[in-house]
Amino acid sequence: MALTSYAEFPPCPALRPYVACLWAAHTDPAAPPRPHRVLPDNCVDILWQDNRPDAFAVGMMSAPIWVPAAGPVRIVAVRFRPGAAGLFLDAPLHVLTDSRADLADLWGRADALRLHDTLWQPKLSTAARLRRIEDALLARLARAAPSTPTLGQRAVAAIEAAHGAVRVDALADALAVSRQHLALQFRQQVGLTPKLFARICRFRRASAVLRDDGTDVAALALDCGYFDQSHLIRDFRDFAGTTPDAWRR
Repeated sequence: MALTSYAEFPPCPALRPYVACLWAAHTDPAAPPRPHRVLPDNCVDILWQDNRPDAFAVGMMSAPIWVPAAGPVRIVAVRFRPGAAGLFLDAPLHVLTDSRADLADLWGRADALRLHDTLWQPKLSTAARLRRIEDALLARLARAAPSTPTLGQRAVAAIEAAHGAVRVDALADALAVSRQHLALQFRQQVGLTPKLFARICRFRRASAVLRDDGTDVAALALDCGYFDQSHLIRDFRDFAGTTPDAWRR
């Protein structure tokens, strides 16, 4: 599925602590079909498509995937901040890792199908569709009634502040929990292990820098907290399926 149009939109203020963005995309029927590569981004999304009867949630990814070419499709979606999707999906997030689940199985068929049907009413604008998604999320947030950040969310904040250059033992000590407890809670509340989440966070920083300028790969590895260049190359192979040099071409 080669997306010929893609745009991101900020969430309403009440959803900003939990939602990274809403987004919309479509394919051009006249464009030649080609597969689309998706890299791990430490996020969970829900997608609604006009060419299928059910919405679905896509869990965190530990490796890149190629989405096969498909026919014309319009998509509206929400992308959650790391550790926040569980409030809206009523499920431990590790069960979605490297997979997806129909929203009907997570929300109940009646609620999921009702929203899907209203989103694809004829002549409804993209902005109106996104507002209806926000209304559904706000209703679920009110039922969840979050009070304080979870352990997973506090760990995510620390890892992201360090751009992934953090040791799990040190992180557990800083949060005053055992490494085992942190690993269990993080996996359930975020979807990955803390170590893998940190690796992807570090890779995302390195890949963004490498694509924006001509930084030497060895220097980039040190700047991004890698032990050496070989560890950076390994992460590019694991998370992008390519090498750093090929990535920036």
